[in-house]
Amino acid sequence: MDFQLSEDQRAFADMAQSLFADYCTDDKLREHDTSGKPFMQDLWPQCVSAGLHSILIPESAGGLGLGMTELLAVLIQQGRALAQVPLWQTQVAASALAALTGNAAAEQAVQAAMQGELISVSLESLSSSHGAQLRVEGGKVYGKLHAVALGAQARYLLAAAKASNGNQLVLVDLAAAGVQKAEGMREDYCAVADVTLFDAPAIATLDEAAVRWVSEYAIASTAALQQGVTQAQLERTVAYVSERKQFDRPIGSFQLVAGQMADGYILMQAQRSTLSQLVWRLDEHLPSAPQAHALRAQSNELGLKVGRVAQHVHGGMGVDVTYPMHRFLFWCRALAVEVGSGEHHLEALGQWLADNDNLGWKYDLPEAR
Repeated sequence: MDFQLSEDQRAFADMAQSLFADYCTDDKLREHDTSGKPFMQDLWPQCVSAGLHSILIPESAGGLGLGMTELLAVLIQQGRALAQVPLWQTQVAASALAALTGNAAAEQAVQAAMQGELISVSLESLSSSHGAQLRVEGGKVYGKLHAVALGAQARYLLAAAKASNGNQLVLVDLAAAGVQKAEGMREDYCAVADVTLFDAPAIATLDEAAVRWVSEYAIASTAALQQGVTQAQLERTVAYVSERKQFDRPIGSFQLVAGQMADGYILMQAQRSTLSQLVWRLDEHLPSAPQAHALRAQSNELGLKVGRVAQHVHGGMGVDVTYPMHRFLFWCRALAVEVGSGEHHLEALGQWLADNDNLGWKYDLPEAR
């Protein structure tokens, strides 16, 4: 397998790396942490100006019309820099809406996204143990969503909801009547809001195929962020344990610490392989449900395990908020709940395997199905 990016894809990664390096130094991240700002509002216009917010949006709607691989290259750099900007949410939502031709509200939302306005995405209803949190009845949306990223700052919300004919995606104008928001701040210093909808109009709806499409792209996006977070986290931790001494020896020379770093590296490379497979399948328009569920569970394990180990081997420095390491664990925790828990996706993968027990080389149907 060849995991290398093409020259054009590498150019996206280099541009993103250069941009984030200017705005995401440790000092600037500390300023953002204490500022109370909902996200990095000085960085976001630069992302819009560079076109990083429109990689997936079709050319017919004014976007770049590229694939998930190009977005992957950017999101890994975003994760490495801990750049708190809504790069994947807005363009995944806008890309799904761009396919809904003939709907004036959807077209308006896509054009707003192209101008840098935010579209928040919530898939909570698909993974909640309590069942669907939103429902659609007669073109109106009812229910409550918890901790929606930038729910108070976004102009639109694209959320999964239960309808009489199955799951749908509904687009809601967050400034409309029937929408209430209670603001808060997530541990990775991204603003969130509990959004209550009562008799709020669904200005556009997308079918169950769109629900699956958005879910798979959301999983790939958050996994790409986790890959970047883990890469930078391991690099910083290896540098620290190579310098920090105990008993006149670098603690990285102790067998237990070296083994923990190796385990983290192996987990990261395993997730990279699974992520690359899913991204390739998405770009080739192949069915990707089991790959997405497997990747989500793997990313959850990767983030939480490596995050805890990295903080642990830093000792007291790991919990010192003037030292950068704690932010990586905060991001790992936030990403672990972004699109459903690992346990939920393992259950969904098991159900998929039970429903598709005649695939593979010794059966009649191809695995690509």
